[in-house]
Amino acid sequence: MGRYTKEDIFRMVEEEDVEFIRLQFSDIFGMTKNVAVTVSQLERALNNEYVFDPSAIHGFEEIGEEIYLKPDLNSFEIYPWRPQTGKVARMFCDLIDENGNPFVGDSRRVLRNVLTEAADMGYTFDIRPELEFFLFHTDEEGRPTTITHEDAGYYDVAPLDLAENVRRDIILTLEDMNFQILGSHHEISPAQHEIDFVEDRADRVADAVMTFKMAVKTIAKKHGLYATFLPKPTEGVNGSGMHVNVFCRDCLGKNLFRNDEDEILSELGRQFVAGLIEHSRAITLLTNPIVNSYKRLIPGFDAPTDVIWSDNLSDRSAVINVPHRSGDSTRIEYRSPDGVCNPYLAFAVIIAAGLDGIKRGLNAPEMGETTGSNRHLPETLGEAMEAYEQDPLIREVLGDYIFTRYRDEKMQEWKEFRSVVTNWELERYLGRC
Repeated sequence: MGRYTKEDIFRMVEEEDVEFIRLQFSDIFGMTKNVAVTVSQLERALNNEYVFDPSAIHGFEEIGEEIYLKPDLNSFEIYPWRPQTGKVARMFCDLIDENGNPFVGDSRRVLRNVLTEAADMGYTFDIRPELEFFLFHTDEEGRPTTITHEDAGYYDVAPLDLAENVRRDIILTLEDMNFQILGSHHEISPAQHEIDFVEDRADRVADAVMTFKMAVKTIAKKHGLYATFLPKPTEGVNGSGMHVNVFCRDCLGKNLFRNDEDEILSELGRQFVAGLIEHSRAITLLTNPIVNSYKRLIPGFDAPTDVIWSDNLSDRSAVINVPHRSGDSTRIEYRSPDGVCNPYLAFAVIIAAGLDGIKRGLNAPEMGETTGSNRHLPETLGEAMEAYEQDPLIREVLGDYIFTRYRDEKMQEWKEFRSVVTNWELERYLGRC
């Protein structure tokens, strides 16, 4: 992304034969929304004159006034999978009221506020996500299934990896949208894949995650497949996560987590870890936001379950991993998030939790140990909700509006799930009782 002016946008639209522009934003649950406008209405869009009725947007229903879209000019990109004549571009938008004030339900604003606080303290935070997903077949009517014909595993190649060409097309598409791809590979479960891209400032990466998911699903569909970021779509195999690698630098680009002695992390890095450990259970509702998320976070499937930190890659139970002796690449890897989360809110609370550890000068426990009585991550959405409600930092970061509506939605989701009678229950109990 460049540093664009309004004149740049008009010029690129004309030079690239763009006919439609999507004004894109996110609801508080991380679902992409947009208003599409034609080129004839571009000036109105760039003057922040487009509004939408929030009453039909999940989580915004109670807002009694229109919300205005304020395009982020630097996020202008052309969708490479659309026709090459009459192209479609998009810009991410901030949400504002009629007076230009930020809308309290804008999750993009939440992340920016955390990064502003960090900058005031002299810190810049970059994120490198590791996004995993499954590629499944669709049925005769094009609806998603959990069927796959392959049985490939970790780092396998064709002919075992039947989706090698799909991954390649996804990567080429992402590179057309200025992604810098680090690498990709088949993951451990059949039909499971991972694509990694280079770290960048946390707010730009949150935008990139939203784009990534759209691109993956779009290219998969062109190949007759369905891409899903659902954490645990099938039983008995590893689920999909989104490990979040956090880098902390000063204004000159120096890695502040790095320790040039024989220590794995600097003192500041250890304080960041201590903050994450203290708030891990509370932020889980945001990093792992649906009932299915907790089907992944169980022992035996390479997913974290314990609120501990480690420098041992083979310790899959640890929620925090710190790759040993990484030099300028020293980072803190937070392993519980999955790809269903709202990346703006997830990144915001991860960074805020670490900052809280720095501000309070917390001491990280020894590796493999934890403080307090809550050693384990929540095992259910209901348990995660209890931890969320009990931690005042979460409300402080999200603000009352998002905190309350997010909690109420998850409470309803958990209530509905608890009322469902599953096939497992019937198979296990019906013939015995």
